[in-house]
Amino acid sequence: MERQCTECGQRIIGRSDKKFCNDQCRTAWHNRLKGEEYIFMKSTNNILKRNRNILASLIDDGRTEIRSVTLTKLGFQFGYFTRTQKDRNGYLSHFCYDVGYVPVTNGVYLLKSNAK
Repeated sequence: MERQCTECGQRIIGRSDKKFCNDQCRTAWHNRLKGEEYIFMKSTNNILKRNRNILASLIDDGRTEIRSVTLTKLGFQFGYFTRTQKDRNGYLSHFCYDVGYVPVTNGVYLLKSNAK
């Protein structure tokens, strides 16, 4: 019985349980299978990293407060964060990995860092 590659349909030579004719076909099949999920995860992680870098650069510059308009102009996207945490005063902080922000007044955010 002649076996065919799962990806390209070429004849397979070798082990009886082999599904692909070469590494390129195997990689292409798996990339196609997981492509949409990977693209979504990659784009989300890029947004999270960008948010983290914006907050970290502001903290490195000595900023402790910032307006939401300024964050938005810098490319910050408020809907993306890695975790939330309530502080002892009951304020909810949003973190992008190790840096975060907490709303203090209308449109003003306090910047926070958990970096060691």
